[in-house]
Amino acid sequence: MKTDIEIAQETTMRPITEVAENAGIPLEALEPYGHYKGKIDVTKLPDLDKKEDGKLILVTAITPTPAGEGKTTTSVGLADGLKAIGKNVYIALREPSLGPVFGIKGGAAGGGYAQVVPMEDINLHFTGDFHAIGAANNLLAAMMDNHIHQGNSLGIDIRNIIWRRAVDMNDRQLRQIIDGLGVRANGVPREDGFDITVASEIMATLCLASDLEDLKERLGRIVVAYNFENQPVTAADLKAQGAMAALLKDAMKPNLVQTLEGTPAFIHGGPFANIAHGCNSVVATKLALKLGDYCVTEAGFGGDLGAEKFLDIKCRMAGVKPDAVVIVATVRALKHHGGVAKADLGNEDLDALSKGLPNLLQHVENITQVYNLPSVVAINRFPTDSEAELQLIADKCKELGVNVALSEVWAKGGEGGKELAEEVVRLTENGENNFTFAYEGETTIQEKLDAIAKKIYRADGVELTANAKKQATRLTELGFGNLPICMAKTQYSFSDNPALLGAPRDFTITVRNLKISAGAGFIVALTGEIMTMPGLPKVPAAEKIDVDKDGKITGLF
Repeated sequence: MKTDIEIAQETTMRPITEVAENAGIPLEALEPYGHYKGKIDVTKLPDLDKKEDGKLILVTAITPTPAGEGKTTTSVGLADGLKAIGKNVYIALREPSLGPVFGIKGGAAGGGYAQVVPMEDINLHFTGDFHAIGAANNLLAAMMDNHIHQGNSLGIDIRNIIWRRAVDMNDRQLRQIIDGLGVRANGVPREDGFDITVASEIMATLCLASDLEDLKERLGRIVVAYNFENQPVTAADLKAQGAMAALLKDAMKPNLVQTLEGTPAFIHGGPFANIAHGCNSVVATKLALKLGDYCVTEAGFGGDLGAEKFLDIKCRMAGVKPDAVVIVATVRALKHHGGVAKADLGNEDLDALSKGLPNLLQHVENITQVYNLPSVVAINRFPTDSEAELQLIADKCKELGVNVALSEVWAKGGEGGKELAEEVVRLTENGENNFTFAYEGETTIQEKLDAIAKKIYRADGVELTANAKKQATRLTELGFGNLPICMAKTQYSFSDNPALLGAPRDFTITVRNLKISAGAGFIVALTGEIMTMPGLPKVPAAEKIDVDKDGKITGLF
């Protein structure tokens, strides 16, 4: 069996100029980065605002398991499937982080015959967006520490600094550090630390900004610390936003690539959904909506994380709403939620499947009953799936008024996504869409937390630690209380305990820290043991990645 990278490397890619031309993008708006990828200067697309929006399709998934669900693969295959049935379609996806690429996953550009290419470039440095975001993040950190060293006229309390440095790598050694050691010229000694770049507020800010001016204004609002009077100190106070925006001016432009079947794909931005809002950029999504009749986009991890944030944060800020939602599941993953060990997932087990199905059904209910959106369940089919198992899933979903479509895009590409594509078209043309948020903005921080926990997770409620209660009170006093909430929570459970699989009940969510992300425009609520700097596993995927004397990369899947 061929690996993903072998399939991708055997594909004859179209020149990016041809992809752009076929996509209706004038060449003066295209900035090529080599032969097969490029950036789009949206300011050079005439009369874009006068065009009607296409249909927005959100792809999400059940709670992730080690068995894998194939959400990105399904997104790519669905777009190719829509193209195969004659639809004008674009994809809008996130850029992969080097952390998971070298850590566990080994790549994140789809799989099999449903991939975006050039997959090696996309998974590695791509067009340098992540490096620009990390540089802007660390410029702000450097300017803040330099301000303290040069006399600290803003009165920054070094015990109350919330801005951390960033690097796009899983590196647990950098979670907590002490810097500024040595002679006085080396700076002021203090506790510090690093976040992975995808957790940087600048990543979220870039992905939620509408244009370069909006980005610069948002950057200026970023809170880096509090002074001795417990008042916020911002990037604008440090006069840093202009230089930061200069670093990010090219990163703000969406990246254009293609699927194996030539469908245009905008890959732009990459916040994680367990520690950030988990969606690609607003600019890329809106561009895809203007250029195509259909835009397929995904949100990270399960529906309780990426989809919740897409709907309650991104849709609220960008003024968009999905016309249909695809929930990806596999028989194997549902049996894992039912208690089956990974080694035994290929065996038919209707009892375990029945025990795991509540996880899928809760995600379906959240989309159809909390957000009131039309939905379809996509079963990413494996050869070991039995007809009885597939029928059980279809029957249970039917009870909730939702159809199941089999997806065979990994093996067949767009041809294997036609069934799903046809159901998506039916939903967008016939399904009722009475989209509502899980909570309204004019509520307290506690009320918003409770709404997410009770409606989406089915928790009994939220408990704030003593420190989090103080933070909630202070953030409300500072005028941030009406901002949406970005939950930082384990991706492996509806709860904040990764060991609770399926659809747990009788639990509470513990919030230990509330942090303002004023540039992005939300409050981050850290729950459980979630960390903003992951570590590498015992056997990192990086050990299998290599390059030969001709520059051919291997091991990326």
